[in-house]
Amino acid sequence: MNIMLIDDDTAVRMMLQDIIEDYDLGDVTVSLDSAMDLTAEMLAHQQIDILIIDMLMPGIDGIQAVKRIKDRFSGKIIMLSQVESKDLVGKAYEHGIDYYIMKPLNRNEIIRVLKNVTEHLRLESFAHNLQNSLLSLTPQAEPAPRPRENITTRTENQLKELGILNAPGAQDLLSIIAYIEHNGGEIPALKALFAAVAKQNGAHDPVREAKAMEQRLRRTIFQGHINVASMGVLDYTNPKFEDYAPLYFDYNDIRNTMCLLENSEKPVPSQVHINMKKFIYALYDTVKK
Repeated sequence: MNIMLIDDDTAVRMMLQDIIEDYDLGDVTVSLDSAMDLTAEMLAHQQIDILIIDMLMPGIDGIQAVKRIKDRFSGKIIMLSQVESKDLVGKAYEHGIDYYIMKPLNRNEIIRVLKNVTEHLRLESFAHNLQNSLLSLTPQAEPAPRPRENITTRTENQLKELGILNAPGAQDLLSIIAYIEHNGGEIPALKALFAAVAKQNGAHDPVREAKAMEQRLRRTIFQGHINVASMGVLDYTNPKFEDYAPLYFDYNDIRNTMCLLENSEKPVPSQVHINMKKFIYALYDTVKK
């Protein structure tokens, strides 16, 4: 994977490059101290797969730079920032970043995020190549119909909309939705559902894995809650906010979180009621339509 680093702090770029090289996470082919000259053409010419960019830089900030190139850049974008402003986080996700890492940087988090992003890119490449191979078998006299997105792709797209595609429980949600679809849309009690999915995924101890899955899901749904609330703080009339807030979460909880964010307070999980059943039902219903 070709990686581009953009951060006005040389020490940060050197730290990232050392971690990437030490753990064989890709090749840092470009390292810049400014995004002033960043273009989609530059990314394409350098064959960049992953762009790691700082949010706050002189000249042009990371959000402006991402907004400028996102529509023509097919790779993944990881944003760095030492600012804990949730409205800026929401704005960053709204403009197309795939993951957000807080400064000061944590080595383990960087490794985990890059491994997740790399695996996702490989899966996308595999699916793209497989689709092209299948299309090549179609008789030339008959135009190939546009393939309909499968439920996994639609689920990934929805998780990306919520800003949690690379969160710890995202893969659990993909497995859960696939399991529900395979079983005709029947959704059992959550404990039974988690255990069944854990068993299907080959867990040696399905009961223990189901408990771990529940904790990952709780953290992931909480992050989705924060992201949606941030959208509302940024723009209360945002169509995504208007759709997602009541669909996936308790609207009163969303409003309480928005008040905390507006007062520059950091919400904690104990302040939010996480209704996993509602979230999973809503997610399956949305991607099934």
